[in-house]
Amino acid sequence: MDKLKDNFLYSTAPPLAILGVPFDNVTTAETIRLIERMVASRRPHYLATANVDFLVQAMHDVELRRILFDAHLVLCDGTPLVWASKLLGNPLPERVAGSDLVPFLIKVAADKGYRPFFLGATPDSMETAVRKVQAQYPSLQIAGYYSPPFNRLLEMDHDEIRRRILEAEPDLLFVGFGCPKQEKWINMHYRSLGVPVSVGVGGTIDFLAGKLARAPKWMQATGTEWIFRLAQEPRRLLSRYARDLFFFGKGIAQQYWRMRVRSGKRSPRPPTDLPVTRDVQFSLIQMPERLDFETVHHYRQTLEQAVAPDRACVIELSKVQFIDSTGVGLLIRLQKKARSLGRELVLVNPSENIDRALQMMKLKEFFIIFPDLKSASAHLQQAGDSSGIRLKSIASSPLPALAWSGELTAANAEEIWISTMDHLSARSIVQRTLTIDLSSLHFIDSTGLSVMIRAKKFGARQGMKITFTQPQPNVLNVLRLSRLEDYLLKDNQ
Repeated sequence: MDKLKDNFLYSTAPPLAILGVPFDNVTTAETIRLIERMVASRRPHYLATANVDFLVQAMHDVELRRILFDAHLVLCDGTPLVWASKLLGNPLPERVAGSDLVPFLIKVAADKGYRPFFLGATPDSMETAVRKVQAQYPSLQIAGYYSPPFNRLLEMDHDEIRRRILEAEPDLLFVGFGCPKQEKWINMHYRSLGVPVSVGVGGTIDFLAGKLARAPKWMQATGTEWIFRLAQEPRRLLSRYARDLFFFGKGIAQQYWRMRVRSGKRSPRPPTDLPVTRDVQFSLIQMPERLDFETVHHYRQTLEQAVAPDRACVIELSKVQFIDSTGVGLLIRLQKKARSLGRELVLVNPSENIDRALQMMKLKEFFIIFPDLKSASAHLQQAGDSSGIRLKSIASSPLPALAWSGELTAANAEEIWISTMDHLSARSIVQRTLTIDLSSLHFIDSTGLSVMIRAKKFGARQGMKITFTQPQPNVLNVLRLSRLEDYLLKDNQ
């Protein structure tokens, strides 16, 4: 249970899924307390302060969507999101903006002796921001700061950045590369850096430096800060705001119609007991007909206790006739908790309403789903604890191929790279061409892309041509947004 207490810190209020992004139901004060606990745990965590633009980007960027899905804390950085939460039946208490949170954390750091590290922005903005912060809080121990040369994510000097942070040993890491670059960078490195709290802060370093002005308090409170920002940077923001308004408005209307209006009358009080059975292999939860705010509130403690460190968790969903945005948020939280414990969470026989909700929020690929309990049990017997990808040789004419399956992410990339490199070294003795089959690879992140690049370059040094075949839609999405599709797949045409 120590691992759980250290690694899975969250608010007690039910979370809310908005367009597939799980928002934690917390105030600024509660967020500060959770961050203090994260620092005390000495285990790595990452936070996201998500606004409307984050959500719209995540609708089209599967890697960003997964990063927000997995984040230890997702904060509501936008008044329109607070308004949307009220429509969806689980009101978020307030906006927790990154540009407000960082100054609060700096003050807490000065009071408690935490050591922050600032990463990003321009050298001029960074030096000005650090000077002003240090003048305001003379007792603050700044662990370090660095403005790396601007570059694409996979072309950055990651080793140099990591070296500086590891040597500084900070408690807080503020990353200001802009979304989604900062979130992807954090996801690539937060585990190996070991910093207790990493958070993307966007342009907050420029705010601290005085390079950008904040909107008046009344505009922040009324949700009209975007007008102030638009007046500051009309060329950069006009098209973005128009796009965000279209996609966000359309998405919220669809979610409201399917998961709120059609819910009918408010749920009766759920039955006293929720069927939960336990055996050596897994806990089995039989969900009731409605998985909504009232049900989640009523059964929250029972459901979260069913996800335990000593066994997998299976959730049977065939009886669920209605699920709302809070119900989806609960499934995400249980999935995150299972992963934090190194266990699997499996959904079994989801009803049509569950399937439609997960499809609408583009979350279906982030869950393990089986049509019946028998197949889920067989999967758990074969897989044991949750794992990443598996390497295996498969028959392929005219030459054998190497298959990657499951997921290739920052969590298992080094292990997979070592296994792949060993395999390529052995194969290079007898063949000049090798295919890596991606048909069973369901997800890849930017660190996984770096493994593909390393494999291609390693093969070239060994005199071997490496080709990748049959990438699935999620993998193609990450390749295209990283502009690496031609480089990694062009030889396959």
